[in-house]
Amino acid sequence: MAQAFTTRPEIRGTFGAVASTHWIASAVGFGILERGGNAFDAAVATGFTLQIVEPHLNGPGGDVPIILMPAGADRPQIICGQGVAPAAATIDRLRAMGVTRMPGTGVLPAVVPGSFGAWMLLLRDHGTMSLRQVLEPAISYAEHGFPLVNRAAGSIHAIADFFRSHWQHSAEVWLPGDKAPMPGQMVRTPQIAAAYTRVLSESEAAGGNREARIDAARRAFYAGFVAEAIDRFYRQETATMADIHHTGLLTGQDMDDWHATYEDTVSIDYAGVTVHKTGPWGQGPSLLQALRMLDGFGIGEMDPYGDLFVHTAVEALKLALADRDAWYGDPNHVEVPLQRLLSTEYAAERAALIGDAASHDLTPGAAGDGVSERRAALLDLAADPNSPEGAGGGEPTFADLPEIEGDTVHLDVVDRWGNIVAATPSGGWLQSSPAVPGLGFNVTTRGQMFWLDDRLPSHLAPRRRPRTTLTPTLLTRDGRAIAGLGTPGGDQQDQWTLGFLLRHLQHRHNLQAAMDAPLFHTGHYVNSFAPRVFTPGVLMVEERFSPDVIQALRNRGHLVSVQPPWALGRLCAAGFTRDGGIRAAANPRFMQAYAVGR
Repeated sequence: MAQAFTTRPEIRGTFGAVASTHWIASAVGFGILERGGNAFDAAVATGFTLQIVEPHLNGPGGDVPIILMPAGADRPQIICGQGVAPAAATIDRLRAMGVTRMPGTGVLPAVVPGSFGAWMLLLRDHGTMSLRQVLEPAISYAEHGFPLVNRAAGSIHAIADFFRSHWQHSAEVWLPGDKAPMPGQMVRTPQIAAAYTRVLSESEAAGGNREARIDAARRAFYAGFVAEAIDRFYRQETATMADIHHTGLLTGQDMDDWHATYEDTVSIDYAGVTVHKTGPWGQGPSLLQALRMLDGFGIGEMDPYGDLFVHTAVEALKLALADRDAWYGDPNHVEVPLQRLLSTEYAAERAALIGDAASHDLTPGAAGDGVSERRAALLDLAADPNSPEGAGGGEPTFADLPEIEGDTVHLDVVDRWGNIVAATPSGGWLQSSPAVPGLGFNVTTRGQMFWLDDRLPSHLAPRRRPRTTLTPTLLTRDGRAIAGLGTPGGDQQDQWTLGFLLRHLQHRHNLQAAMDAPLFHTGHYVNSFAPRVFTPGVLMVEERFSPDVIQALRNRGHLVSVQPPWALGRLCAAGFTRDGGIRAAANPRFMQAYAVGR
């Protein structure tokens, strides 16, 4: 068995730790801990800072699921910051507009931006600091400047001409002096700074105690000047990347009607811990399904860098993701057979389908009535990756241009009192929809994940949550939190998390070693993002797997695509040791993520 390798030490200490996908955000969050804030204060400050310094991956108009567990709590909770579809968003309405597939760009796929409301709920109910204390670092970076990371610069360069010709307000924000900024250049976003400064001013002018001022900030965003600016702009026609013009469906009333909510986690026991995820409005339960299937395969006895390990994990993922696409949706609106999907009996039925050779079939299980119809719908609707549409035509989220794809960020925080939080903010990507005049930021296009076909549970309907890919994870043991973790990556999030968890829980890799290990994921699912391609049998592996392992995977029938040695995954994690200390780790890939702690 190969020796576990780490690029950095696992951070250890007793005071607290922050791990995030950007070094500036981690430093800001740890600064909050140093000033006496708790993990929830630090998470909010980290989240707002990530909106500024990784604008191609998330923004003020984005969405976020949060898993938290206060010290002494009996169980973790979810804060759902996933906004819903507008009241006017119906399949018939879009078809009358000539839309046959949910577009990936522009104003039409907008849903209510949920991040701000979720952060306000976390801060009000669990934080200790004022909104000014946690928001000022983000305002400062937006006002005075931050170094633009390479992929953000690539996103702006790739779409600069489109900004100039179609999204002039985005050009005002991202093309200072009509020039696309270079990697490493100090960039300012003063319109965002001004918008957040106004939120603060209106919050403080409302008076009252700390909680009342936070509530006033929420009103300024969802019922005040922010909602008014979005409502006004979304009534105008705006171009998509396919040069099709639409008015938006999102209104100020949609924003005012929505509130972030608390929910229970969904969980299973695995390898001595309890793994907690969001409900089936997110893809999180697919990780739980895969773990259930793998429970009887002796994963702990396999070489964690060998072909049998990768093959078995990937085949379980294929089955879990097929169930995700066929059965998951917003449980407030559709019936999801989650008890059946997560049962040991069902997992055994699914695990029996895993053989020595790679499957190339889309195989959702019979978790309820209509599985054949759902499978047929997925195959009917999935785009052919070899067609012009599948290659990025139509209205994609830049599926053909990796340098400008929208993606996600992640953060984990623990403190000396035993609080823990994990969150995966996303949406509001600078390149996916036009910046709103007067605000300087744009609104999430998460609605692209809806289907315009009511055979599938995740089809478009008013006030329904799209079945998101955002999926933080929290681990508990004997009722106590031990780790929060997650990664950007869209459909890959739970895939990379699975590899991490198997090596951490079964092979005893520490947090850093588990995320530094060579990663893999399958493309064998219907993509959650426009243009919704299905690529059966495809397996991505990092080049650091041995040539013999790669060849053995090909011999099993996997269509292996060897990626650069440090290309897959952006995991972060923070948690507690058995003796009451803290620990944290962050992904070395792309030279952005850092864990800070002591």
